[in-house]
Amino acid sequence: MRERFSLDNRVVVITGGGGLLGRQHAEAIAEVGGIPVLFDIDGERTWKQAEEIAQSFGIECKPFIGDVSNEVDVKNAAEEVIKRYGHVDGLINNAALNPKLENTDLGEFTRLEHFELESWNKQLSVGLTGAFLCSKIFGTYMADCEGGIIVNISSDLGLIAPDQRLYQQDGVEDADQPVKPVTYSVIKHGLIGLTRYLATYWGDRGIRSNALCPGGVQVDESPQFVSRLSSLIPLGRMASPDEYKSAIQFLCSDASSYMNGACLVIDGGRSCW
Repeated sequence: MRERFSLDNRVVVITGGGGLLGRQHAEAIAEVGGIPVLFDIDGERTWKQAEEIAQSFGIECKPFIGDVSNEVDVKNAAEEVIKRYGHVDGLINNAALNPKLENTDLGEFTRLEHFELESWNKQLSVGLTGAFLCSKIFGTYMADCEGGIIVNISSDLGLIAPDQRLYQQDGVEDADQPVKPVTYSVIKHGLIGLTRYLATYWGDRGIRSNALCPGGVQVDESPQFVSRLSSLIPLGRMASPDEYKSAIQFLCSDASSYMNGACLVIDGGRSCW
């Protein structure tokens, strides 16, 4: 049964691969024998991360630098991956812009009443358009080869609305309080829609498409925020950065061979309430 989790010699492209969760996804792939490819716009960070992963796991971890919202960049990356490896077996759409809500003046920029079209377009171009372009281009390669996986990284907030009370700051007027921006909800809900569309569109070509809906990861948030969010979670805590690795291995391997068009929710139970 263990061999069903193996990703030996399978090439998996991870968008936003230079980021925090991108690294965790890449390590998850490497742990079970796969070849992680990091596709990210931040060249210095991505090269460093790829080198560290390669050294840690004794495998090749190749960075490709480009903008997921630029169709030419995505096509070039896909062509380079195919040229180097001869195949691509999986895609994890992980790239996103997720601004931190820590500054007292963020309410001016995050609240719906004041949210700028430029910010809307920029964030959707990465989180949603980028996932569409990468699915279109890398997915076509996989469909032509009659097999592959697509995993879209959604969120528990792809299933429920954000509780804006989490972001409230003392001494700030209600009209100026920072909020989780509308783009986050739209993108994460949209990724679930994209997942189901792809699952039915390419299902007969051997492409499985699923969404992972993780809860909040505790990294460097304020104690107040951690306490507030933890109180909304039945397990009483946020996730550790490495707690989604097994889910990625499951979704990307033959262990989930009959799973298609589904949302794997791992949020400590938050969305149950």
